Amino acid sequence: MRAFATDCENSAAELLDRDDWRGAGQQRAFAPPSPGAKDLAGRGLREAGILDVTVLLFDDGLSSTALLPVEIFFAAGALWNNLHGRPAEPAFRVTTASLDGRAVRNPQGLLIQPETSIEAIERTDIIIVPTSGMELDVKLVEHSALLPWLRRHYAAGAYVAGVCMGAAYLAEAGLLDGRMATTHWALAGDFARRYPRVNWRSDLFVTEDQRVLCSGGVYASIDLSLYLVEKLCCHEIAVQCARALLLPRPRIHQSGYAMLPLSPPHGDERIRAVETFLQKNFREDVSVGTLAKKAALGARTLARRFKAATGRHPSAYLQAVRIETAKAMLEQDTAPIQSVSCAVGYDDVAFFRSLFKRNTGMTPAEYRAQFAPLSVRVEAA
Repeated sequence: MRAFATDCENSAAELLDRDDWRGAGQQRAFAPPSPGAKDLAGRGLREAGILDVTVLLFDDGLSSTALLPVEIFFAAGALWNNLHGRPAEPAFRVTTASLDGRAVRNPQGLLIQPETSIEAIERTDIIIVPTSGMELDVKLVEHSALLPWLRRHYAAGAYVAGVCMGAAYLAEAGLLDGRMATTHWALAGDFARRYPRVNWRSDLFVTEDQRVLCSGGVYASIDLSLYLVEKLCCHEIAVQCARALLLPRPRIHQSGYAMLPLSPPHGDERIRAVETFLQKNFREDVSVGTLAKKAALGARTLARRFKAATGRHPSAYLQAVRIETAKAMLEQDTAPIQSVSCAVGYDDVAFFRSLFKRNTGMTPAEYRAQFAPLSVRVEAA
């Protein structure tokens, strides 16, 4: 197997086996993926270290929600090397497909010819479902053949991702039942009524729940794609890809600072509700007793069930939420470290610096220098 040893500390298979995976731009932490994810890594990397990505194309869809992922996955492992005079080591093999293999036309009249039809795809590791036309009821009927196809490939181990209103196809296929998902904020109300069994989090840019991913908004396809590059390849390749394409670091929230789940998938609905509460109220000092009352459980029972479901004590979970949120703030703005510390719930900035370094291996200032956006200097005329 050809790995990315020159640029990465871990191959994708090793990355998926780690107890603590750090997400795009070190923004979010995930416990080990489901067994199906490991199977995917072994299967996809078997052929010269390359994972297969299928990007769907729809009539009347916003072409950028398909073409941006195409370009990101195509560039991963290749463009950065080319720019530096090194042999390309592509991490992904990208195929575009429409339902019937025929060309599709976007709302602006651009005709796009896919490489194949969905039925010609025998196996794939990642599926990207872009946004389609705004008349969702009509489009769901037109694209009804897509639904069993999505279910079949998900059952075979593929990651399935819906961009913006593309999440509707995942929900219609039943892949989002009981799971966390997101979409564009303007669609959130309608989607919540259509699909009440889905835990819609329209405040988030990107969600993942058991190999099913969603992104909110057109350009969140960038965040989703870079996230998958990092998760299934490695951090360094994702950073190189972003730099080569001059892309911003991935965002995580549509209206401020938040984060993806810090726990592995689990079915304890009371604990999931507590997690959501902690993510929304991370600036407050919340006691186990308070959480227990919200969950209608005894304090000891809450602590035991929370640890069993998430792998952390509630206080450790809250601390992790604060650190991850601080990372996002350091990546996205230039606020003083003192302000960041207070914003995430720590009035003692010295304690915050110590805690941050213990969790990341870097001081807040070092982290900002590593991951903050490039600044632009404009000379006066």
